[in-house]
Amino acid sequence: MTGEIFRDPWGIPHLRADGVHELARAQGRVTALDRAWQLEVERHRAQGTSASFLGPEALPWDRFARRALLADTARRCFAGLERADPETAQWVRAYVTGVNEGLESAGTTSPAPEFERAGLAPGRWEPWTPLAVWLATHILFAGFPAKLWREHVTTHLGADAVGLFAADGPGTSGSNGWLVAGERTVTGHAVIAGDPHRFIEDPGVYQQIRLSCPEFDVVGLAVPGVPGIAHFGHTGTVAWAITNAMADYQDLYRERLRRTGAGVEALGPDGTWRRAARHTETIEVAGEEPVEVEVIETDRGPVVIGGPEGLDDAGPEGLDDAGPEGLDDGVSGPAGPPLAVALRYPPRVTGDLGFAALLPLLRSRRVADVDRAVDRWAEPVNVIMAADTGGGTLHRVAGRVPVRADANRTRLVPAWEPDHAWQGWHEPPRAGLTDGVAVMANQRGPAAPLGVEFAPPHRAERIATLLGRQSRWSAADMATIHTDTHLASAAPLLDHLAALDTQALTGPAAALRDRLLRWNRHMDADSADAAAFAALRTALARRLAAHPAFAATATPPLYPEVFRPWLALLPRVGHALEHLLTAEDLFGIDRPAAVRAALEEVAAEPPAGTWGDTHRLAPWRALPPSGTPYDEPGLSGDHDCVLCTSPVPGLTDLAARGPAARYVWDLARREDSRWVVPHGASGVPGSPHHRDQQPLWLAGDLAPVLTDWAHLTKETDV
Repeated sequence: MTGEIFRDPWGIPHLRADGVHELARAQGRVTALDRAWQLEVERHRAQGTSASFLGPEALPWDRFARRALLADTARRCFAGLERADPETAQWVRAYVTGVNEGLESAGTTSPAPEFERAGLAPGRWEPWTPLAVWLATHILFAGFPAKLWREHVTTHLGADAVGLFAADGPGTSGSNGWLVAGERTVTGHAVIAGDPHRFIEDPGVYQQIRLSCPEFDVVGLAVPGVPGIAHFGHTGTVAWAITNAMADYQDLYRERLRRTGAGVEALGPDGTWRRAARHTETIEVAGEEPVEVEVIETDRGPVVIGGPEGLDDAGPEGLDDAGPEGLDDGVSGPAGPPLAVALRYPPRVTGDLGFAALLPLLRSRRVADVDRAVDRWAEPVNVIMAADTGGGTLHRVAGRVPVRADANRTRLVPAWEPDHAWQGWHEPPRAGLTDGVAVMANQRGPAAPLGVEFAPPHRAERIATLLGRQSRWSAADMATIHTDTHLASAAPLLDHLAALDTQALTGPAAALRDRLLRWNRHMDADSADAAAFAALRTALARRLAAHPAFAATATPPLYPEVFRPWLALLPRVGHALEHLLTAEDLFGIDRPAAVRAALEEVAAEPPAGTWGDTHRLAPWRALPPSGTPYDEPGLSGDHDCVLCTSPVPGLTDLAARGPAARYVWDLARREDSRWVVPHGASGVPGSPHHRDQQPLWLAGDLAPVLTDWAHLTKETDV
């Protein structure tokens, strides 16, 4: 035996091989067989070449990927991995070999239909491609574009207004994770459960898989295109899971650049102009002329906005945002040269993407092994929870966060001032359990010293409350937590409704007010009351966003299009309603009048159906489905529910984000573990396993984790 591929009834691949490298090759091969089109899209996105077949809509991302030097950073990190950890580098190479074999097979036997529609043939992966895919997937996880928003708000509304729009008012969805120690379970062994909240993509962003060889036997959720099981895994004796730590570890530097006969120079913190690396690249765009991109890197990092001639697509406000202190530094005249913005991110600085953690994770037997493995973790910064069959538990932060001035963490900082340099790395914080439980939902937990904005506490508090309702839990019980729809963040708006003078309301508005005050505050798909609340929330968000007090922020700076989602006012207002409604003062806005007007508006034209009629799944696809579009389902939940299916209040009820997987890891018997994804194991439309898990996912059910090889079907040798 070299390698074998088995399948369970859900089409989930179970792989068995003689050694770790043969197993990596089998993982790459089966991923290409199941997800060929997805791998092709991810490879192109990582390289900044997706516009070549997806057209102009993909150009903003490609331009950013080129300017941020994502592919070059991946090459640099792989070269560093070869020097520091040749075994892992060889393991990654084996995975890539399997991917290329699988792509060749998929391209000749049963190619995904998207290839024909796009006029593509599967391309070839390089040894560094998995690192590029990982980097492209996570480069925006720390939300560095939020610093552009803070600059925008500070410029037009003042520094005190930044907190009104903070992410730990409603807005930032992330992931849920909870660990219940053996003292609180029916078996006496720990249970770990949760659900990562990501953009729902088709094919899905997680791949259920089993990897077995003489050294280990691990089930878990892999990232297609990346070897191993990084985020959620169970080895039989230890299990782990992650949530986004919400740490701030990427900086934006204002740069002064000037052209010289020899190229481009940047003003450094010592007052000296130094040569910046510079070259040009050409982006092919389907249906249009190619686009040339200038790529510049200073000593801080790659320039992602602007250039020597200024903020090329930022317009006048981009220069205004710099402030007078940014334009007059006394170095180069009253105005100084135009500004640009450079991104500094850890893998570009260190040449390490943390892949050295992946093999040790698979080999882990106890939480101490997981702990040592994630010491090598780099990006993104996560909170790790782990438990083992010996009763050990782990709750800590993993990843690299630079030590630097507080100003770096909140806004753009001047590259020419020495106080903003990085000064080493923070020691990752650790935490314990409380009453036998640990809960992480992106709130201000152990990572609080490392971040600026966190998710609101509602999901974490609700999970803790639910776990406190019974003394002993089983793996089978966890679905009740996964699917909880209570919306605690509804309280401020409902409080405003309760305070309204009913004598000043029309009859329909008074009736709607009373109805919403009786509502159980659960965002269930079949709830007409939830639909009415969402309609009121939308009407109020639109009214507030249109108020003259916010007019100066309504037009975002003309930064590159890839950053626009962070700069749009209406979604910011919709996600921040909780803060906006409870602030002591809101720039003189008459909030009771705004709530009353929104209530009258909705009462005059109330929603006809239920929450699930408009709150429907809206998965991202690189190409729209051919033929009849999928009838996407209505969903329960909301952005601050434990069942976090996120609309954009004020803009759309559709949910592009939600649980990209659910898992329950049982440390008593791995066979009692459960998992599910939104669609299915296969990324090929028409496959019986393309969408066969969706009914489970919608109902809050999970598929069993099968580990008995006798109950699996052998597909092929590798």
